Parts: sequence; C-alpha cells; structure tokens
Amino acid sequence: MSHTDAEKWDQIYRDRPVTASPAASVLTENLHLLPKSGTALDAACGTGANAIVLARQGLETHAWDISEQALDLLSKSVANDNLNLITTQRDIESHPPVANSFDVIVVSRFLDRSIVRHLISALRQGGLIYYQTFIMDQRDVCGPSNPAYRLDSNELLRLFSTLHLICYREEGTIGELSIGFRNEAMLIAQKR
Repeated sequence: MSHTDAEKWDQIYRDRPVTASPAASVLTENLHLLPKSGTALDAACGTGANAIVLARQGLETHAWDISEQALDLLSKSVANDNLNLITTQRDIESHPPVANSFDVIVVSRFLDRSIVRHLISALRQGGLIYYQTFIMDQRDVCGPSNPAYRLDSNELLRLFSTLHLICYREEGTIGELSIGFRNEAMLIAQKR
C-alpha cells in the first residue's frame, strides 16, 4: 500500500457511521484456543474489534492498520478500559511483522498473499493464526468486488499448509443456504 492507500482508508473511516463492528467469528467462536498469556497482533485491524477481544482475554495486543483514522476510533473506543492494547499506524504490506514476534496473529477481511510467509515467520513456536476473509463462492453480494481480494476454493488451506491445521470452515454455496457460515473462509492453524 502507499500513502494514497492510507488517505483512501482514512476517508472511508471518516465517512463511515461510527458503529462498532463485530469481531471475526473465527476468533469469537474459538476463544478457548487462545493462550492464557502472550503477545497478539490484530493485523490490518480497522477499528480493532479483534484487538479488543484479544486484549480482554489478557494478551498484550498490538493493533496495526494503515489508517490513522481507524486507529483513532479504536483508541477512543477503549480509552477508559485499561487494556494492554498498543495501536500502530503501519502498512503491513511494506513493513510486515518480524520473525518470532507473536503468540497469536488475527487477520480478518484482509487478503494480501505476499505477506503470508511473513505472518507464518512472525509466529512463535506454538503460536496460532486466526484468519477469516472473503471467498469467491459467495452466497450474498458482500466484500470486495475485485476478485484478487477473494480466496479461491480451499486457498486458505494451501496458503498456510506449513502449519498444523486446528480448524477450517468454508461452506460457500453448498446445501441449505439460509443457514451456516457463508461468504467467507476461516482457519486456525498452529506453528509447531
């Protein structure tokens, strides 16, 4: 991303109504897998719903986003909560995390295939990645219109194939479409 990308996202967050977005299902449905302590990263965090969940679980949590506006909204939303939450304006594409720096990494609704190897490297031994983003085989019109920002079938499994799979879900348009986890894929994997 570039300076223009930061400006674009700042404008999006300025124009967006101030409402709390929910944390990713991959995280909220699997809190029991988190370590009791450690360091976590909410990468491309937006307004930080995942970061707040991680910090409330007692993890030292870093929230990175390219948008200063999004991070300001996050900081304001937790100003009185006394959470161990550190916000950093950072372009994760040009400045990915360093090796062995996190026990947990959460990425939701963001896809840049070029940083996957950096995310894997940034996990400490035993570390977990929680990943959830949009798929091509969608039931509803939602998410990015550019197919480059959507996963192909089982692509998330391939991207993180060097890790030990803990949980995977990708239902797409199979079966009864009025129920289930649709439009996105979720994965939890561990570095062993």
